[in-house]
Amino acid sequence: MCGIAGYTHLQRRAESGFIRKIAASLTHRGPDQQGIYESDKVSLAGVRLKIIDLEGGDQPVFDESGDSAIVFNGEIYNHAELRRELEGRGRRFRSRCDTEVVLQAFLEWDTAAFSRLRGMFAAAVWSKSRQRLVLARDRLGIKPLYVYRAGQDVYFGSELKAILAHRDVPRRLDLEGLNDYLSLNYVPGPRTLVEGIEKLPPGHWLEWHEGVVRMEPWWQLEFQPDPKLTLEAAREELDRLLGEAVREHLISDVPLGVWASGGLDSSTIVHYAAGARSLKTFSISFKGRGFDESQYFREIARIYGCDHHEFDINADLELASAIEELAWYSDEPSADAGALPVWFLSRMSRRHVTVALSGEGADELFGGYLTYLADDCAKALRLTPAAGRNLALRGLHRWWPVSDDKIGLEYKLKRLLEGSLLSPAAAHCYWNGTFSAEQKAAICPGIPSKPPSCAQSAESAACLNRFLLLDQTTYLPDDILYKVDRMSMAHSLEVRPPFLDHRIAEFAARLPENLKVRGFRTKFLLRDLMKDKLPASILKRRKTGLDIPAHEWFRGVLRPLLLDTLTHERLKSTGIFDADAVHRLIRSHQERRVNVGYHLWGLLTLILWMNRWGIQAANHPERPIATSSSLSSFPR
Repeated sequence: MCGIAGYTHLQRRAESGFIRKIAASLTHRGPDQQGIYESDKVSLAGVRLKIIDLEGGDQPVFDESGDSAIVFNGEIYNHAELRRELEGRGRRFRSRCDTEVVLQAFLEWDTAAFSRLRGMFAAAVWSKSRQRLVLARDRLGIKPLYVYRAGQDVYFGSELKAILAHRDVPRRLDLEGLNDYLSLNYVPGPRTLVEGIEKLPPGHWLEWHEGVVRMEPWWQLEFQPDPKLTLEAAREELDRLLGEAVREHLISDVPLGVWASGGLDSSTIVHYAAGARSLKTFSISFKGRGFDESQYFREIARIYGCDHHEFDINADLELASAIEELAWYSDEPSADAGALPVWFLSRMSRRHVTVALSGEGADELFGGYLTYLADDCAKALRLTPAAGRNLALRGLHRWWPVSDDKIGLEYKLKRLLEGSLLSPAAAHCYWNGTFSAEQKAAICPGIPSKPPSCAQSAESAACLNRFLLLDQTTYLPDDILYKVDRMSMAHSLEVRPPFLDHRIAEFAARLPENLKVRGFRTKFLLRDLMKDKLPASILKRRKTGLDIPAHEWFRGVLRPLLLDTLTHERLKSTGIFDADAVHRLIRSHQERRVNVGYHLWGLLTLILWMNRWGIQAANHPERPIATSSSLSSFPR
């Protein structure tokens, strides 16, 4: 696992030593080795966390002639298989690392090489003789890659800070991105919260050649359900795929463990991994709380004989200082409050291992979220007049008192009714998000309040598979995987999600919908597969999710940080927020008239991030803006 960065300098002369400064900003991603490459047209940086071939593979990696170089972030699980094939074609290797395999594969098959890779990655390959730079990102967006185009030049990096280091990149808030952020808790790609900086879409490559840029997809997931696929056949195939994927994800030359929440997904990973080796497992607890999962992950650790470690998150921790640290490591603010427990889980895990397997992706592939049930409930609700639903909603707000529950029944019912008043796609996004259109208009009167971009592009979504595709292409890479990457790499920990092996994703796309959600049973196929492998307590428990009690903490332990950060002065200085409206929202929460803890988390982390990185709204005076182009305008 590593971090990469670089830039072309066709129009601008490269500043001596500048690429080293960029590499230094990414040291947390690769504390074991840092290297650079500089030529008259391009500068590259790679920082390395050594996982495979501890003695070889320092970055950048070059071919024998020195003409081509690669910087690489990720893991390729079939690298040994590819190496044998390439050696049979006359390619020679100097190391055992997967990075050299990727370079030789690219030299052999050009961009067609990416479809041969099984794993997670972001890569940059430079060919001096062809004056050509190629960037690529893995199929499902497990590893990040940001791009900024300045005239004829391209800047890129694993994190935004590698691009923000350039003085000619304006630090302006993207207001379209802000609209999405407030609605969803994240910004769907390719946009970011910084004007002009975008994410290379998952499964795409981008080519720069003498100032000309083009981008193309090299993999796209297609949903083609097979109505003839039986439950028994699907169960057998999934069993085989999970066994193969987990076995490959266990490849490591350094200590490895598993994140275990006691839920179905992580327990499935423990089951398949425990047969191959003795395991260390890592969990987060909330002792004494109704949503604490200790009894479940301890049961799994006991059954599989794991060397178990857990960390308790409580109000006595230095929560405020950890949250402020996130502003540096996040690059973009994570309005997903689950980032905080992942931060502590990563910190604990890194004390014992360098690699951890996790269960991310199962919900999006196999239909695990309660939102999929809400989608069905909303269909029935929409059969009643909107006036009646509005009346019921007003009654709930008036007569059902709010609670400190992390996500209580009253919170769910209010969100369900509110979502039923929206279109199906907008409602699906709203249930995983926070601010409604009315709330956005109140606190940010200066920006256009409209449905998030992903909801606008998916208005035809009215069936489960369309909602799943929406989540797989937006929520998964831009919230879940982003959160895990930043929090884990902040502690130099590599996290691998076996469920996101592309063979499993393609298999899930062939499943009929009734093998994913059946009635009120989510992840139907996965539960059926594991019914004879895991205890009933794991299979039947309700989904909790790794999160914090935001509603309660913003009325208690996090109240000082909230008020010290969201001051009238600071909010007004952004030029976009109505400070009075924000403070009315805070007072309503403090007085228990509403539960908006997750809304406040998003505002808190946003302002902390803007402060840390000097991000300003577009109406603020600033240095001249460099000429830039959007990724969406690149030829395909």
